[in-house]
Amino acid sequence: MVKSEKQEHSAFIEKSVHHLEARGFEKIRVDLDGYEKPKSFLRKMNGTRVTPDIVANKDGKRYFFEISLKTDKPQLLKTKWVFLDALSRMKSDAFRIITTKGHYKFTDTLLEDINLSNKNPIRI
Repeated sequence: MVKSEKQEHSAFIEKSVHHLEARGFEKIRVDLDGYEKPKSFLRKMNGTRVTPDIVANKDGKRYFFEISLKTDKPQLLKTKWVFLDALSRMKSDAFRIITTKGHYKFTDTLLEDINLSNKNPIRI
């Protein structure tokens, strides 16, 4: 999710956190007020900071979660996803996408555009 839209979709982020807690994830860090913030990564190419929406641990493995909702800036979202996917593969972590009803097609199209069609979004 793009940083400028996080406050307007905070209810869905909270719902996603509760879903992950119910699935047994621990040490959940969320890029939202009231939660412990996940670590930000600096892209050396253009100097922008990339912060995953949710970071959680389960069975000793770290998971990066991104919220996928329709946005006016799909290119920014694509670059963030590609970066987080590459980072998670480098560190033997996992990268997952969370989406909801009404946003499935948008999410699938973005994943196909960046050749991540092997990712199956978590549908809440």
